[in-house]
Amino acid sequence: MTDAAALQELAAQLRVDSVRASAAAGSGHPTSSMSAADLLAVLLADHLHYDFGDPDNPGNDHLIFSKGHASPLLYSVFKAAGAISDEDLLSFRRFGSRFEGHPTPILPWVDVATGSLGQGLPIGVGVALAGKALDRLPYRVWVVCGDSELAEGSMWEAFDHAGFAALDNLTAILDVNRLGQRGQTMHGWDLDVYADRARAFGWHAITVDGHDVEAIGRAYAEAASITDRPTAIVARTRKGRGVAAVEDQPDQHGKPLKDAEAAVAELGGERSIVIQVAKPRTNEAPHEFPVKGGAPDLPRYEVGDEVASRKAYGEALAALGASDGKVVALDGEVSNSTYAEIFREAHPERYFEMYIAEQQMVAAAVGLQVRGYKPFASSFAAFLTRAYDFARMAAVSRASLCLVGSHAGVSIGEDGPSQMGLEDFAAFRAINGSVVLAPCDATTTAALVPILADHEGIAYLRTLRAATPVLYGPEESFELGGSKVLGAGPDDLVTLVATGTTVHEALKAADALAAEGVAARVLDAYSIKPLDAAAVQDSARTTGAVLTVEDHWPEGGLGEAVLSALADGRVEVPVTRLAVSGMPTSGKPGELLAAAGIDADAIVAAARELVAGRT
Repeated sequence: MTDAAALQELAAQLRVDSVRASAAAGSGHPTSSMSAADLLAVLLADHLHYDFGDPDNPGNDHLIFSKGHASPLLYSVFKAAGAISDEDLLSFRRFGSRFEGHPTPILPWVDVATGSLGQGLPIGVGVALAGKALDRLPYRVWVVCGDSELAEGSMWEAFDHAGFAALDNLTAILDVNRLGQRGQTMHGWDLDVYADRARAFGWHAITVDGHDVEAIGRAYAEAASITDRPTAIVARTRKGRGVAAVEDQPDQHGKPLKDAEAAVAELGGERSIVIQVAKPRTNEAPHEFPVKGGAPDLPRYEVGDEVASRKAYGEALAALGASDGKVVALDGEVSNSTYAEIFREAHPERYFEMYIAEQQMVAAAVGLQVRGYKPFASSFAAFLTRAYDFARMAAVSRASLCLVGSHAGVSIGEDGPSQMGLEDFAAFRAINGSVVLAPCDATTTAALVPILADHEGIAYLRTLRAATPVLYGPEESFELGGSKVLGAGPDDLVTLVATGTTVHEALKAADALAAEGVAARVLDAYSIKPLDAAAVQDSARTTGAVLTVEDHWPEGGLGEAVLSALADGRVEVPVTRLAVSGMPTSGKPGELLAAAGIDADAIVAAARELVAGRT
């Protein structure tokens, strides 16, 4: 083990470099970095196993900064490990630099983006689950947490699940420096509060002086020796440690030091220590699950069958799991409703029950994909909104995963508005690079599942509660950004653009309109983002009028996507939008569709008026 004097010198270097980086940028969080410098010095020198020359090595430990604002410290660690230069460090926060204000996977040594507090530990739980249950390798997951973020409920979802899963490969390093952004944290330096809570969730907890490098080393060694539970190192530290002007002083959060040169001198000046970080504990390859390989044997449905798309999702995912060992599933204790239970029964070793903790579920999915797995995480569409920040940050992490929301819209019926996901299209369309799909039948759903498994980025799939008629035969093909035009003819006077359950209502409306002598085509926009803009524009030009109908609020959904496509194509035709505008109640699905003004009768009336207005 490295002697105490050398560790203290390394910690001083980390503090100096944190001060220098923030000074060069004119912004940053040096004081939050300085409090944890001793903790990171000991970890880097004696306990982290990581090949910085091979960041993709499957045996590498994982270091996650849940307190992502302490990025100057993280980048200083990378410099001390010989991974980056001093010039790199001093490019901190500059336009075009990879060394952003909060870390992102633009850097090969960073697993996930952090900075939205309360996320790093839940994601670390996912990485640790991958290590124990999937990779089956002895790497450890180290998560550096701030005390302020321990007020976030997602942190305690993480403590709860990690304790339940006995993740002894996970260590949370709690930097309890007492001061948040505006003053003292809820519990200040009361280490026992944090330690007792961790123990209550099934963790081993160690309280320690976070500036005593020898005590820190003993704590890390103890954490590594625990074999039946995760460990929390609860460290008492001082914000701004080492510089009297800012040490344990309020109103110093998120500011470069006023006199950086004096601070560097007080800390003993610049140093150029480079640590030879220990290599991974093993050269073994990750465990591989036996699969048959090749294309999946997807379920086949015949036109006219009545099958819920949520059931088709479960059947297709189980089939995909039989051919691709990287596919994994997570669910929030509703697997008998989402039909993720079909995957669980077929592939229990790759299924993770996350219980009613949607933030932890999505975070775990992000952590699992860090290790190359292809996660599908399912719950009711309405409940995924709890985890929206995790989905947003997953995009910043350049993560690839699929979220599946069932029981969406008023069509779910009697359960009422608390259970009706009516915001999901808007929410997930707003995520950078996302895909948003709403298939209307089982065939479409089954065909899209394997496509989503290989999609890079955040995908959202909405499935339906009710069994609906199968519209497409087993040989039909589907793609991201695609659509299907149903019942098109040369004399069509209006295009009915629908998605999910409203496709079936639009088809009924088209039949009723035809009986009145009004020819209408239906465009099944199963891909809302990317929308098949070319098909929308072509149908609009051909028919001269467009009516959109969706089981969703008017804001941010299919109607607005269609309007954008028409504007982009400079197609000027009259457009009517039907969507759920008033607060729904309980009732039969048909009653609720009618009350919302999105059933076949409402479509007929709106289309009739739209066509009449053109004559």
